[in-house]
Amino acid sequence: MATDYDAPRTRPEDEPANESLEAIQAQRSAATQTAVIDTEDFDTAEGIDLPGADLSHEELTIQVVPEQLDEFTCGSCFLVRHRSQLARTTAGVRYCTDCED
Repeated sequence: MATDYDAPRTRPEDEPANESLEAIQAQRSAATQTAVIDTEDFDTAEGIDLPGADLSHEELTIQVVPEQLDEFTCGSCFLVRHRSQLARTTAGVRYCTDCED
């Protein structure tokens, strides 16, 4: 079925025909629009770290995995990469394909 895009559109019954911009803005400002933050029960202020906060009493528990046989550390970006990303080796220093581009 063909659609005539030039034909005037009809308004639904629940929408007023000629409502002013001021009336629409008044309705929107009357209804309070607040942001809803999804927080869990266990989230408290203690879980939020502020910039510059003293974290000297914190202890980090990280498992460090040594470099594997099929990995290398790039001499430019110092990221551990898979050997398939090895671009070149110069004077014992390996460089990845991202740093060569």
